[in-house]
Amino acid sequence: MSTTGGNRKEPEPGDPATAVKQRPARSTLKPVVFVGSSVVILAVSIWAIITPTGANYVIGTLVGWISRGFGWYYFLVATLYLLFVVVIALSRFGNVKLGPQHSTPDYGMFAWASMLFAAGIGIDLLFFSVSGPVTHYLAPPAGDAQTTEAARQAVVWSLFHYGITGWAMYALMGMALGYFAFRYRLPLAIRSALYPLIGKRIHGGVGDAVDLAAIIGTVFGISVSLGIGVVQLNYGLNVLFGIPEGVAAQTGLIIVAVLVATVSAVAGVDRGIRRLSELNVVLAIVLMVYVLIAEGPVWLLNALVLNIGDYLSRFPSITLNTFAYDQPIDWLNAWTLFFWAWWIAWAPFVGMFLARISRGRTIRQFVAATLVIPLLYTLTFLSIFGNSALSIVMGGNTEFGETTMNTPEQGFYTLLTQYPGFTFTAGLATVVGLLLYVTSADSGALVTGNLSSHLPTPITDARPWLRIYWAAATGLLTLAMLIVGGVDALTNATIIMGLPFSFVMLLVMWGLYRALRVEGFRTDASRTALPSPPGGRPWRQRLARATTFPGRRAAARFVQEVCRPAFHDVAAELREQGADASIVEETDEDTGIPHLELQVPMGAEEAFSYRVWPIEVPTPAFAMRVLTENDTYVRFEVYLTEGSQGYDVMGYSKEQLIGNILDEYERHLEFLRLHREAVADSALPDHGPGTADVQQEEDGER
Repeated sequence: MSTTGGNRKEPEPGDPATAVKQRPARSTLKPVVFVGSSVVILAVSIWAIITPTGANYVIGTLVGWISRGFGWYYFLVATLYLLFVVVIALSRFGNVKLGPQHSTPDYGMFAWASMLFAAGIGIDLLFFSVSGPVTHYLAPPAGDAQTTEAARQAVVWSLFHYGITGWAMYALMGMALGYFAFRYRLPLAIRSALYPLIGKRIHGGVGDAVDLAAIIGTVFGISVSLGIGVVQLNYGLNVLFGIPEGVAAQTGLIIVAVLVATVSAVAGVDRGIRRLSELNVVLAIVLMVYVLIAEGPVWLLNALVLNIGDYLSRFPSITLNTFAYDQPIDWLNAWTLFFWAWWIAWAPFVGMFLARISRGRTIRQFVAATLVIPLLYTLTFLSIFGNSALSIVMGGNTEFGETTMNTPEQGFYTLLTQYPGFTFTAGLATVVGLLLYVTSADSGALVTGNLSSHLPTPITDARPWLRIYWAAATGLLTLAMLIVGGVDALTNATIIMGLPFSFVMLLVMWGLYRALRVEGFRTDASRTALPSPPGGRPWRQRLARATTFPGRRAAARFVQEVCRPAFHDVAAELREQGADASIVEETDEDTGIPHLELQVPMGAEEAFSYRVWPIEVPTPAFAMRVLTENDTYVRFEVYLTEGSQGYDVMGYSKEQLIGNILDEYERHLEFLRLHREAVADSALPDHGPGTADVQQEEDGER
């Protein structure tokens, strides 16, 4: 993975004794998760292929039961997810990084934003950008059809279904998984978000069940997009090349898409998914600008501004509108309930992928980007294509409206026939659709492979054969659902599969909140602890330290003359006081400079860890000496459990370094005190991620 932080080598966040579970040297299979999810998915696929009528009946019955009994729940829980992520982002926890405090983002803004969008939206955006507004205009859930008000509502409902409510579900999973994986070195898996609730049991059957449910929901969710994509691409290829529509052609498209997705997923995030995402966004913008110019930019820009205003003003009233007094059951099943279940089903895999590419971002940055960047893109896309379609229907072309509502896969291509250069635009739309299709499929294959594997690091991916397997399994399920009942069967299956994981997401909210409260205790402890008393070197020596940029020899002398004596004196005194203090000393491979770490176990509480770590960085231009091209100097940064503290102790005297160690030790004790009081007051778990009892379990496993 490319980084923007240069070649500087840094320690992993936290004390080695805080690793929650010993990671394997290479990726290994989770047998329960892999076999269990495979059995369910293959069984459903084979059952649907063998008895499509029976499968359609059972799926329809379950959907009816869920829509009658849990329709209100989907509305409520979707709103809770949104409120939670917004409140967390705006609170003081918004400054917490998805990773150690010293981490920097791995990707630039454009690449990151492109992957945010392409992973979270599939070819369904093309499918519903035309069919959604037209259907809501001709058959609205409430009010009279084919009126100006119906037109305004039509676009707002489409924006609502693709708006911030759904993206909040991605943001919730992404920030939770990124926080636990990169800040506390827990596995990048759904189970890790439940650590504050169930502790070390995430490594047992409960954790396996959570990851298994996530894989099943993910595969069903991706199958919806792939099924919609296959149907739409089949029609597009029929229009362009005369390829007949039907199961045979759709099977071929599934095979081709799985092969392309496999190649991309095996290539990895940087070489595969990232490049496809960037290309995808650029081509989609080209298509959008073409239609904007062809339809008339003044009319569409007026409509866009109106749609933004309607969306913002009507959002509070429609977000909890269950239509309790006169429920349009069929409309709810086909639209709002389906979309919320679909977003929930996609949340595990998109959340994992977003976490995977967002290391080094703060929670506030992550939430803001996840909610705003894709919303601006989808809002513009839906407004341009949706209003273009509405203008045709409102202009009297009823045949176009009926075709789009009854056979939605034809709507997008039929719209393009209204403008010059159809061959170009239809070909471009097919390429964009295929890229959206592939980026969803390869992201899904990557994440499901990772969910079914034990991985050595959060940025390590599953073995290629496993990603190929999940790409093929997803293709098989897509084919099975198309045989059962086409897009309707996929829609109904998603409503069913999204329900159980919605409960898991509520637990994820709870677990993340508990962990962030612990983070708050640490911050409060650093604010309330007393600093070391003034003194030490005279001011001239202090100024000399600020204007000196020592090299490797001076750094080695600093370790020999200051660090070792200070660390050993503090450790000896702590042992005199009854603490089991120890010192770990290693040598940095790049610089050859030793670095030391003081470890003080705290029983069942989080251990104290204080490290001085040598980092060789370029000498700044304002240094008061002659510089060469590769001139560098050495900093000794202080690292605690949560990562670098951002300050340099190089040049401290022994007494000053001892004072700094004791400052941080007192802050840690204050943090433990605040945490313990909160445990007594609100029954928080006795410890956060990375504590001693988990290490004891880990030692036993070794």
